[in-house]
Amino acid sequence: MKTASPQKTIEAPTAQDATALLRADHKRVSELFASYEKSRSVATKKQLVAQICTELSVHAQVEEEIFYPAVKKALKDKVLVPEATVEHASLKALIAQVEGIEPDGEMFDAKIKVLSEFVKHHVKEEQGEMFPKAKSTDLDMDELGAQLAARKTELLAQRA
Repeated sequence: MKTASPQKTIEAPTAQDATALLRADHKRVSELFASYEKSRSVATKKQLVAQICTELSVHAQVEEEIFYPAVKKALKDKVLVPEATVEHASLKALIAQVEGIEPDGEMFDAKIKVLSEFVKHHVKEEQGEMFPKAKSTDLDMDELGAQLAARKTELLAQRA
């Protein structure tokens, strides 16, 4: 009887604090966008867009389900989390326009460029404002990180 081979781990390890895990996601997506911009191959672009869409969709979902509610409650926030949630809605709308679509020229590339710019803006606000404020609360960032990692694993398995 053959045992299952270990899966490639694309999510961050569970022993990370929440903001470290989310920063690792941000870095990974930024690298994927950079690869897309350099690529001239339609097949490579299609594969990169699939990865970008998966990463962003899963990341947004775990933030909305776990991280944002915890931060909103801890900070009694009425600005940062609602704004980030609206930004996620814009990102999801763009993802819907490119996910599973054949990269077909300048309009497709323009959508990926705008998606990349939206993500950069969103990341800058999260890492510059939300994360430092969240870390200043009594939230258990390691426990939150473990919850995020577990949910990411679950969501990535569903998409595989």
